[in-house]
Amino acid sequence: MPFFILSILIQLALVVHAIKTGRNSSWIFILLFFPLIGGLAYLIVELLPAMGQSRSGQRVRRNVSRTLNPDRDVREAAQNFSVASTAANALMLAEQLMEKKAYAEAAELLEHSMKGIHATDPELMLALARARFGMRDYPACLNSLDDLKHHNPQSTTADGHLLYARALEKAGKINEARAEYEALVGYYPGPEPACRLARLLAAGGDVAGSKALYQNVLETSRVSGRHYHQLHKRWIQMARDQA
Repeated sequence: MPFFILSILIQLALVVHAIKTGRNSSWIFILLFFPLIGGLAYLIVELLPAMGQSRSGQRVRRNVSRTLNPDRDVREAAQNFSVASTAANALMLAEQLMEKKAYAEAAELLEHSMKGIHATDPELMLALARARFGMRDYPACLNSLDDLKHHNPQSTTADGHLLYARALEKAGKINEARAEYEALVGYYPGPEPACRLARLLAAGGDVAGSKALYQNVLETSRVSGRHYHQLHKRWIQMARDQA
């Protein structure tokens, strides 16, 4: 496409954007009569700040920052912990370490922090279970989650329950894992437990039951919004492939 035609299309697109978003009418004049300079000005003054404030814009900015400086978050969390070794700072540093798959270091940090009044802190206990799962120490993960439920029966979460089911499956306790997945399907806010259960059923020979679960996932996705599809893209695609 010749550059002249492309520039006209971009100019028109910016004019339409200015009208639809209720920008100052002077922008229309600038874009029409000063297409190149006006378009650049519109991009800098109007579009870039708006993108930075949106969720998608903030996500892009974070991703770029992580690409250019991948260890910045870990260093900042480590510095905060060195200044004040609080449970909250320990949890933040552990989360950053797990983002880098440094699960053993995260587990050691959490174990050191779980003393005194924080010995049974539910957030620290769940984070420790996640770190142990990442280490593939599934019995220890299950023990952490059992302790969490014992000491904090009102603080159990859907994500903690899902982690428990996954640890059971990884530990080879298939029947117990199946029962937990079945319970999760009834209330978990997403299709992951249903897809994991469907995979278990297929491996056990129940192909019809597996396909029925995948079909339910697809039916739910058809009546769900864009955010649901973005959040659960992996599992919806799995259902499409297997149904």
